[in-house]
Amino acid sequence: MTLTPIAANQALNDDPRRYEHLSTIRLEDPEAVARAAKSRRRHPGLKAGRQNFIVAADHPARGALAVGSDPVAMADRRQLLDRLQIALANPAVDGVLASPDIMDDLLLLGALDGKLVFGSMNRGGLSGLVNEFDDRFTGHTAAALEALRADGGKMLTRICLGDPDTVATLEATAKAIDSLAERKLIAMVEPFLSVRENGKVRNDLSTNAVIKSIAIAEGLGSTSAYTWMKLPVVADMERVMAATTMPTVLLGGDPDGSQDEIFATWQSALALPGVQGLTVGRTLLYPADGDVAGAVASAASLLHHTTEIPEN
Repeated sequence: MTLTPIAANQALNDDPRRYEHLSTIRLEDPEAVARAAKSRRRHPGLKAGRQNFIVAADHPARGALAVGSDPVAMADRRQLLDRLQIALANPAVDGVLASPDIMDDLLLLGALDGKLVFGSMNRGGLSGLVNEFDDRFTGHTAAALEALRADGGKMLTRICLGDPDTVATLEATAKAIDSLAERKLIAMVEPFLSVRENGKVRNDLSTNAVIKSIAIAEGLGSTSAYTWMKLPVVADMERVMAATTMPTVLLGGDPDGSQDEIFATWQSALALPGVQGLTVGRTLLYPADGDVAGAVASAASLLHHTTEIPEN
């Protein structure tokens, strides 16, 4: 049993029972998730010259619920699913990056037909955890992603030179890259040089730090044949993109500044060689004006599509 996806122009719903069917399916027919994955029509394929637009929804699994000044913006799962379905209903949105729980919901909702699917693999470095840099792989495995007929897996790779847990994370990331490559699945690596300040982890978004994180991350694993980079938009992105030959998607992060300012930085970075598109979550799912469909459409207009989508 699957449910009908929300249309792109449908308003957020306030019916508290609108996803009650998901609980019923999970209770009575948990194998429905596997059937939905097996029957799902896949994305027509990646092409050079056609940038991809992927919506990210793996933040809650790491305990990161905040958007802007609201510390629990992503806590309401019903609202999150509403927003994701509105975004995915836009034909310019190619797919989703999600943790297993959200991925299963979207499969049951029939919202991933024709979409790229990336699973979130390491969610163990909980936001605020005393050993946050020991970022265990507690989400999707490569084997599970293959069974789901997914396109790849993403791994957050924070590198703290002053924390001994970093080496374990690097080793686990390398093994995950190899496991994905064995199955011809994409390894989307999201590297940062990070530090702990006043008990909180902060990512160093200086240009040189991002370049150094790329140099470390792109050397992980015994092959880079299936490795992509997932990188923040920072100052001097020309130098950043000169540091890698790997397909790169730009991440949005927690929105800081006006939407117009954010989109302007994305537009500039999207014009650089090697940039394959956007992988953005909170900025578009929780825009300041509440217009999810409008934010998604505006972001989609920035992508370069010189190659037509092949017909199925």
